[in-house]
Amino acid sequence: MSTRTQSGARAGTQSNAMAAGQDAIALLTADHREVAEMFEQFEQLGDRATASKEKLKDKICKALVAHTTIEEEIFYPAVRAANVEEGEDMVDEAIVEHAAAKDLIKQLQEMQPDDDLYDAKVKVLSEQIEHHVKEEEKEMFPKAKKAGLDLLALGQEMALRKQELMSTL
Repeated sequence: MSTRTQSGARAGTQSNAMAAGQDAIALLTADHREVAEMFEQFEQLGDRATASKEKLKDKICKALVAHTTIEEEIFYPAVRAANVEEGEDMVDEAIVEHAAAKDLIKQLQEMQPDDDLYDAKVKVLSEQIEHHVKEEEKEMFPKAKKAGLDLLALGQEMALRKQELMSTL
């Protein structure tokens, strides 16, 4: 195979992989798994691992801020506009859950790992996010799929916005 053909084949594979990875629900689900893994890593850290805790907390907060922003700016309005079954109520509840998470994130960003209640706040944030994720994945996402949303177009828009956010946070 010529170099030109190889690079063309490689570019085609990358484009297909990128397009396949851009489905809105796949993107959000991947974010959910990534954050759950970070929370799990945090749980494994000992009391003396303050530098690691701080670094991991920063990654968690950055990921959650980007994730909640793309949901609120792009995904939730699409769910509302598509008249997804029970969509209004699900989106309203999700926005309230986001507000609670953002409040804890703000508190954590102003704290140090050796502050009182630091680990407890990370734990509560983890539990809130776990609850939120279950509701989205078991209720909202299946209903969004059923409503016929253009998940590929939404996913591509969300991926671009997320990339923009991650570079500025």
